[in-house]
Amino acid sequence: MARRIVLMIDLSGTLHVAKSQTPGAVEALKKLRASQRFSPKILFVTNTTKESINVLHNRLTSIGFDIQKNEIFTSLLAARRKIENENLRPMLMLEEEAMEDFAGIDVSNPNAVVVGLSPSQFHFERMNEAFRLLLAGAKFVAVHKGRYYKREDGLSLGPGPFVEALEYATDKKASVVGKPEIAFFHSALEFVGAMEAVMIGDDVRDDVCGAINAGFKAILVRTGKYRPDDELLIPESERHCVDNFAEAVELLESGKLFN
Repeated sequence: MARRIVLMIDLSGTLHVAKSQTPGAVEALKKLRASQRFSPKILFVTNTTKESINVLHNRLTSIGFDIQKNEIFTSLLAARRKIENENLRPMLMLEEEAMEDFAGIDVSNPNAVVVGLSPSQFHFERMNEAFRLLLAGAKFVAVHKGRYYKREDGLSLGPGPFVEALEYATDKKASVVGKPEIAFFHSALEFVGAMEAVMIGDDVRDDVCGAINAGFKAILVRTGKYRPDDELLIPESERHCVDNFAEAVELLESGKLFN
């Protein structure tokens, strides 16, 4: 009988970088969906905050990936849930492409600051506006605190350094809703029920160590934001590192991950 597990797969840096797939990723995903060994449930979990699910899904399908929109769980969705549950009126430091995921949210007279990856927002006047709101008592929410991410032209600053700047200036800690928070991984599992889970990603801290801390197995891929010796940050007993997503699928199919 096929082993039933949930595979949580990161997107940017793992399946693709910008508009290009990582080596063999499209075919590897097809192979995974047809797996007789696991018959896996697949959930794509991402900290991507520059664009909405619609924009992200369109990019993925244009690359050639067979992915359904309802298979994608983002830190933006986790942030929206928090905003709604706590009746927040946020100042949204997000790119325009991400705003449709917050349609209908009241942003008048803000009582919260929500920070995602938003290069167009990370300038003095906008940061200063956020700084003043936080000093006045606004709640502080970070969609995630990624240090950097991979673009076609190389590694680039993530939202983490800008969140840290506001924390430093205000002596106020942000509430983080995305990876590597344990609550994010458990919230993602609510989509598919309680099952055995494996995370595949390029970020040793947010993807791999975050998943291990949540009680899952994880595979680190040497694409995207991977840096030499990142795998040494993983506890040796839980260390599984391969060159790319296609090799991660081969590792799963081999059954060695569960030995």
